[in-house]
Amino acid sequence: MKDVEIRLPDRPGALADMARALGEAGIGIEGGGAWVVDGRGVGHFLFADEAPAAAVLRGCGVEVVAERPVAMLRLDQAMPGQLGLACSQMAAAGVNLVAQYSDHDHRLVLVADDVAAARSVAEAWTVAVR
Repeated sequence: MKDVEIRLPDRPGALADMARALGEAGIGIEGGGAWVVDGRGVGHFLFADEAPAAAVLRGCGVEVVAERPVAMLRLDQAMPGQLGLACSQMAAAGVNLVAQYSDHDHRLVLVADDVAAARSVAEAWTVAVR
């Protein structure tokens, strides 16, 4: 899976235009979110690795800031404090998180400055939880 970071104009329909272009290209969004910061739309969306999402987005006028591989892990939703514990383990490994959100399968998606280290922490988390 990969995260695609985008910028959109802060206007009605900008997100709809983006999502429509992806849908027309047959590309599904696996997770993500968008918000407005300082008058600009900012988004992080999750796609299958092979999906040409960035090319489609650029083709419809969306500014693609970055494409990054992600680390993923599943939190125990019934146990408070899971996000804090997982993020603390990432920090202890020297991982800086650029973004975090959930996918449609209820997994935590982590965009990190060091994806290999983040994946190592996520793998250890998964083993410990089993």
